[in-house]
Amino acid sequence: MSMNDPLSDMFARIRNAQMRDKTRVITPASNLRQRVLDVLKEEGYIRGYTRVEKEGAFPELDIELKYAEGVPVIADIKRVSKPGRRVYSSINDLMPVRNGLGIAILSTSKGVMSDSMAREQNVGGEVLCQVY
Repeated sequence: MSMNDPLSDMFARIRNAQMRDKTRVITPASNLRQRVLDVLKEEGYIRGYTRVEKEGAFPELDIELKYAEGVPVIADIKRVSKPGRRVYSSINDLMPVRNGLGIAILSTSKGVMSDSMAREQNVGGEVLCQVY
């Protein structure tokens, strides 16, 4: 089965696992997914992830979800830029997510990073998602 938007698929898997109070979720591996998970880990939204490679199978990412007092740390994660409609933002036009309580993840010329890191480096790019 081909997948049009692998990043949205990963977000849906994370949301579904959190609704069922799962501590781990597995998703197919890709470099973009790994970079987004790196940002989520740095910002404290997930505990971590590991790349699992089995012989004769595609590599997978085993994501360890984070809960605070039984409530998922990720209240909502949504895709902003989609394959049918890409959303780009300069650093001046980038608005805070939920009045600074959340983050936006951007794909920039300097790599995938959070909106606060993009402001530090003064670089804009494609807004991949918002997390809060």
